[in-house]
Amino acid sequence: MKVKDIMTREVKTASPDTPVRDIASLMCLNKISGVPVVDENNRLVGILSEKDILHCMFPDIGEIMDGGGSRDFEKLEANYQDAMNKKVSALMTTTVATVSADIPVLKAASMMWLNKIRRIPVTDGDKLLGIISIGDVHKAIFQNNLVGR
Repeated sequence: MKVKDIMTREVKTASPDTPVRDIASLMCLNKISGVPVVDENNRLVGILSEKDILHCMFPDIGEIMDGGGSRDFEKLEANYQDAMNKKVSALMTTTVATVSADIPVLKAASMMWLNKIRRIPVTDGDKLLGIISIGDVHKAIFQNNLVGR
């Protein structure tokens, strides 16, 4: 089974200039945990995940050390509004692992596992073709094995 057989082709995306608030809403409403970031020519320039959004709320290690190791993490939730007011380009991950549509599904899954990510964009060069998630892989293998029994 190849990535092209199971990838999602109608991908929800963001542009670097999109407000994070819009993408956070899109993620929550569509029950997705991340979106590829593309430029006006559909070239992949990054990815924005829930983890990227929430990460900007955490204190850095220097702040924790300066504070004697204790922080009021409940008060840090107020930083969420600051994250919502940023542009996607400020929070996105710019080094993005990708796969091609013609590789085996389990190779894509192994890349996700090695990179500790749950989704990976499918590209042709730098053009976004689709996306595949670890859930897509599991579902496809599960269904394939049900049919074979």
